Amino acid sequence: MTDETRAYDAGDVAASSQRSGEGSSPAEPGGVMRVRPEFLPASDGFPGSAPVSGPDAFTGPNPFAASRPGPEGADPFAPDPYAPRDAMTDTLVPFASESGDDAGRRQGGEASAGWGNPSGPVPPSPQGPYAGPSAYSGGPGGLGGPYGPPPPRNPYGMGPGWAPPPGAPRVETGAAGSRGPRTGVLATLAVVIALVASTAGSVGTYLLTRSNGGVDPSYSLGTPTGAIVNRAPDSVAGVASKVLPSVVSLEVRGNSEAGTGSGFVIKGGYVVTNNHVVAAAALTGNIKITFNDKKSTAAKIVGRDPSSDIAVVKPDDTFGAPEITIGNSDRVVVGDPVIAIGSPLGLTGTVTTGIVSSLNRPVTAGGESGSESSFINAIQTDAAINPGNSGGPLVNGAGEVIGVNSAIATLGNSSFGSQSGSIGLGFSIPINHVRRVAEELITTGSAKKSRIGVQLDPDYQGEGVRIATTAEQGQPPVVPGGPADKAGMKPGDVILAIDGNPVSDQSELIVAIRSKAPGTTVTLKFRRDGRDMTASVTIDAIPVPTPQPS
Repeated sequence: MTDETRAYDAGDVAASSQRSGEGSSPAEPGGVMRVRPEFLPASDGFPGSAPVSGPDAFTGPNPFAASRPGPEGADPFAPDPYAPRDAMTDTLVPFASESGDDAGRRQGGEASAGWGNPSGPVPPSPQGPYAGPSAYSGGPGGLGGPYGPPPPRNPYGMGPGWAPPPGAPRVETGAAGSRGPRTGVLATLAVVIALVASTAGSVGTYLLTRSNGGVDPSYSLGTPTGAIVNRAPDSVAGVASKVLPSVVSLEVRGNSEAGTGSGFVIKGGYVVTNNHVVAAAALTGNIKITFNDKKSTAAKIVGRDPSSDIAVVKPDDTFGAPEITIGNSDRVVVGDPVIAIGSPLGLTGTVTTGIVSSLNRPVTAGGESGSESSFINAIQTDAAINPGNSGGPLVNGAGEVIGVNSAIATLGNSSFGSQSGSIGLGFSIPINHVRRVAEELITTGSAKKSRIGVQLDPDYQGEGVRIATTAEQGQPPVVPGGPADKAGMKPGDVILAIDGNPVSDQSELIVAIRSKAPGTTVTLKFRRDGRDMTASVTIDAIPVPTPQPS
């Protein structure tokens, strides 16, 4: 490779000694400049050859686009002496449009189409193809005339000195006709897209959640199995089914009071309940009784005993309601299962369960509005008892009544707030005491109050209960001729136990005495002048005046 070719291929401007000889004739070596074929006039491409007839090289088709034979007698497969060569390896450089096979054949000397500028020859500047010192800068005398500089060497991998293939027409960004979408158009388009998306979401939500979205016309849970559950007679369900028909609900209205409660049917169609349930209708008012089958009727008070909180009423009709079975409260022990039945808060036929928590629990109830306090030697239970349960039965596992639900313990106005519901402390009057009082009320209209004939000292704080030393409310400390007087007891004696059960306060002694039937003999242990003594006392009773039945 000559220096002139290397300088051209490297993109430098050839020196004047490299570009011209002694003359300007395009002669071969010895001062004649070798130029690239595309800048040669139309000819056969060899020195001294005559021009090839045909169109002008700068106005007509590319004369180098087709294969051209070499000089006569020359090897047709010899390398083209004017083909571009690599400046470093001095090898033929294939065109980008050639395949690998074409490039190999060309380097081997095969003449093929594709030589020459694919887009036609580049016209030289008016001053000549290489005139002037700045042939590649577009300056005076160079190629930067109206056609610009020659194509750059090997852009885009198309071979040395070849321009890239023609692409899309270049559009000026500032042109009015090619300006992109404006900001307003984009904003409007964004709003439209948002509205369409929102509408589509709403329609989808409606389709998924509309009323018939999950409807399956063929869906079915099948028919009930109809399995029969064997419930033992002593189960809660068995006992409840036996007792419920005998339990009633009472609605009481007086002049200024009203209330509800429960009761149960006993022999003769009488209904036993609490005194505090019917007290509002003692003088005036009315009582309505509703049975388990929802039938109702009016009722009247037969008798009531405020001291034991027991009352008996007679309904106009019982509608065939069965009488309840009465048990024996003396056989009850702590831990026995029990069932409370009644109408708490007016909810008739309510059943709750529990156990006997304690026995002989002294409970004082009543004493409101000038009425006499009730002293109950109660059965304690944790079966839920609420207002409205009062007067209802507490039954054992056999369905027998062992008590009458009468009172509940509450937290009152404590730090837990005012609560009147069940806290698991319910109290029932033992049925043996109820039996006696109910019989007296039905037979005589009044009940006898059991007593031993003493007045107790309310200010005593020591062990046991002391008999008063002075008269109380006009009554002597020991009633002359009464049960205590007959047993030899004196004022100031301290009673320590009754029938072996210690007593620690007045309520315990009172409820223990009142729970005994008149004529019953009890053993009292007492202390006198520091000595412990005993006495046998037969309980007496005096008639208790009660209001006349309404």
